[in-house]
Amino acid sequence: MAAGILLVGGLGTRLMPLTKYTPKPMLNVAGLPVTEHQLAMARNAGITTIVLATSYLSEVFIPYFGDGSKWGMKLLYAVEKQPLGTGGAIAHAAQLLNANETVVVFNGDVLSSHNLSEQIRQHQDNQADVTLHLTSVEDARAYGCVPTDSDGRVIAFLEKMENPITNTINAGCYVFSPQIISTIPHNSVSSVEREIFPDIISNHGRLFGYIDDSYWLDIGTPKALLKGSTDLVSGRADSSALSMAEVAIHTDQKLIMSGAHVDQSAVIDLGSSIGAGVFVGTGAHISGSIVEHGAHIGAGATVIDSFISSAAHIPENSRIVASCVTKDEILPIPA
Repeated sequence: MAAGILLVGGLGTRLMPLTKYTPKPMLNVAGLPVTEHQLAMARNAGITTIVLATSYLSEVFIPYFGDGSKWGMKLLYAVEKQPLGTGGAIAHAAQLLNANETVVVFNGDVLSSHNLSEQIRQHQDNQADVTLHLTSVEDARAYGCVPTDSDGRVIAFLEKMENPITNTINAGCYVFSPQIISTIPHNSVSSVEREIFPDIISNHGRLFGYIDDSYWLDIGTPKALLKGSTDLVSGRADSSALSMAEVAIHTDQKLIMSGAHVDQSAVIDLGSSIGAGVFVGTGAHISGSIVEHGAHIGAGATVIDSFISSAAHIPENSRIVASCVTKDEILPIPA
């Protein structure tokens, strides 16, 4: 059986101002923190012990997730005093796990519906050092690319380039053998993408790719965060985390969490999600948006393609379009 490490220590600078008080993995998509959706994916693959590798605003995670028993999991916490990079974070977190255990590493920036159980199975069948989830995109220039041979073995780990040699990219979920985990230096900054993986290739190690073109999304920007949420609500992405959540209404047009007060005359559509404790007044219209727990939407207000953070207050009859709204400010979402 495999254990997991979830990398949730990033600063989330591309998501400011939403991440000013909330770490990126705790932002809501489809009514729940991003991390909760990722934990559901791990649990569905039989992974019940996970270390959350935290750094920025680490104190926010424990009050919400606790020991994981609410989800039938065991959650542990590895707090970095200073950012250690992906490699250093993995080595730091792995100290809390059995040294002989296969470890699945999840990137906190990603929503994925790929078959994790099959990725783990192929890793074991190939007796691989590391098995990467790879996915195909139309344009790999923004990501870098990962070519494989006919046996699925990774032959290069390439940085961004103007003319990629393949459209297959690193999708941010890795299965590690314990032997490779043990070689990553402790208490020092390192990158699995720039150092560990290229070293395995140059040393003729067994680095494999598992190609799965199921739903996948990097949610590192406000626009992508909104897309991820509406895709979860509409069913385009796996929303199994909601099966264990307190949900009042869920259709392909809207998600309303229990404890929200939504006036019957309000219109909620295009995959919008309404968090617990939200107030939505008479005649309001919320479309393609995320409204986090505890926010207030005044009567007659219109909210389109926007992220309304917890504790934000939208006045009556106002119009918010393509914006991030916090308790302090309103900023446009870049196209």
